[in-house]
Amino acid sequence: MADLRPVAAPFVALGPSGVAVRTRLKDLTPQDEKVLRLVGAHLGSLASKDLTARCTDGLEHSAGSWAARKRDLTAQSSSRWAGSITKATHEQWALARRGQAGHVQSLETGITTIRHRLSLPVGQKGTKRTPGGYRCAHEWFHKRRRLQVMEDRLRKVRADREAGRVHVVRGGKRLLGTRHHLDTAQLTEDQWRRRWEASRWFLQADGESGKRYGNDTIRISPDGEVSINLPAPLADLANAPHGRYALGCRVGFAHRGPQWADRVEANRAVAYRIHYDVARGRWYVTASWQIPVSRTIPMAAALAHGVIGVDTNADHLAAWRLDTHGNPTGKPRRFFYDLSGTAQHRDAQVRHALTRLLTWAKTCGVKAIAVEDLDFQAGKTREKHGRKRRFRQLISGMPTGKLRARLTSMADATGIAIIAVDPAYTSKWGAQHWQQPMAGPTRKTTRHDAASIAIGRRAQGHPIRRRTTPPRAHQSDVHGHRTVQADRRAPGREGPRPRIPGPRTRSVPPDTASTRATRTSTTVRDVRSDQEWAQDPLLLTDEERCCRRRTASFGL
Repeated sequence: MADLRPVAAPFVALGPSGVAVRTRLKDLTPQDEKVLRLVGAHLGSLASKDLTARCTDGLEHSAGSWAARKRDLTAQSSSRWAGSITKATHEQWALARRGQAGHVQSLETGITTIRHRLSLPVGQKGTKRTPGGYRCAHEWFHKRRRLQVMEDRLRKVRADREAGRVHVVRGGKRLLGTRHHLDTAQLTEDQWRRRWEASRWFLQADGESGKRYGNDTIRISPDGEVSINLPAPLADLANAPHGRYALGCRVGFAHRGPQWADRVEANRAVAYRIHYDVARGRWYVTASWQIPVSRTIPMAAALAHGVIGVDTNADHLAAWRLDTHGNPTGKPRRFFYDLSGTAQHRDAQVRHALTRLLTWAKTCGVKAIAVEDLDFQAGKTREKHGRKRRFRQLISGMPTGKLRARLTSMADATGIAIIAVDPAYTSKWGAQHWQQPMAGPTRKTTRHDAASIAIGRRAQGHPIRRRTTPPRAHQSDVHGHRTVQADRRAPGREGPRPRIPGPRTRSVPPDTASTRATRTSTTVRDVRSDQEWAQDPLLLTDEERCCRRRTASFGL
């Protein structure tokens, strides 16, 4: 037990801090689409130039340089468009810096692991905590070369980080790389070009409280009318007063529509983003706004009606309901999802699985769901798991971050609290203490089902180990179980059982079958029986029947 790492205490996860809903822009006219393309392309070029200027400033960025950039953008668009562009630029640069820091940490971890394994003799086995040497000289040689490559890469990344340089691709690095593999992506050059241009457009505006309908740049009225404040070079395309262009369609948000309408009518800030899906040929608008983080309920209140423990896996969620004492009740449940295909398909699969989980939790009357606070950032390197390529792909494909964010947001709308627990040893100890006891003739308990019990018990503050077995002498009466557990005031309770009169031979009276009564089982405790014992009738042979007739004829 001295080698075990400390287990962090469970806590109730905070609710979401924002809301985003999306709907489709239907029935757009060709002129509407033309205006949207022109505005998106113009603002996208300004966003690219502003990002270039921000990356050039690096660590020397200041409020003065930011104000100068915003003034230049205002002359070519508007004050509010310039504010949205500069804010998006700062967020993108900060995201690149965080990714750069994570890359440095990953390289340092891999280099440390390789150096340790290279210092050991070839073929030396590792321990439970530290890896051993490499298997053969061939692998040792290639790992030595990989160490040099990683050290050179780490020097370059550190130099970039110290100088404040970041590498950002507007439109996405993956889509940029697809240009060189069009056959694999099954795209033509024209199709790729249209996707590349659409991904670099900029059509998003931050909201502002106090302005009409919460946004003066991209405005959506309560009845669904969409209008855009055109940039200065495109002001001649306006079809509405004050240099605005009103689209010929009406929109409505099916999800959280009343909340959006309340904010719009109260002139509270709502941010909008318009984007084009090239593959489907459809335009969409996304509305988002901030909400106050809901106060977490006390742990005792969340666990008042029990808890549902959930174990996250690569293809399903294993869940089991626990009562207030930590005992599993009912049957385990599994909610499957398929993480293959596009990002939209994977996201939909996760949402559907979480919807089924929350629906089951509401039918059970449970107010809390316990999940593991998983983070595989330190466990995805190939230096840690070596040749376990499938395992690395498995943990890399688990949507831990997306699932946790989705579950927290969806549970907040249903009034169910999410309790995050430390994932240490839940699968191992759950299988050790709960997998075999919970299995039965008609139910096979998996390792994941047992882990869900361990997660739920840890959230409740109970140890994962089942009830401690008392000493052997305390399991009975030290000298063995008594045949009858008499009351302590009963006379002769310590004496031998009295002899029950009755026949002990095969000579059974003729009416024995009709008067025989069922006796109380000797395994039932605290029950006294006053019924008489009787021998079950046995089948007599022909010779025994003849002897009985002769005895009856002589009167014996």
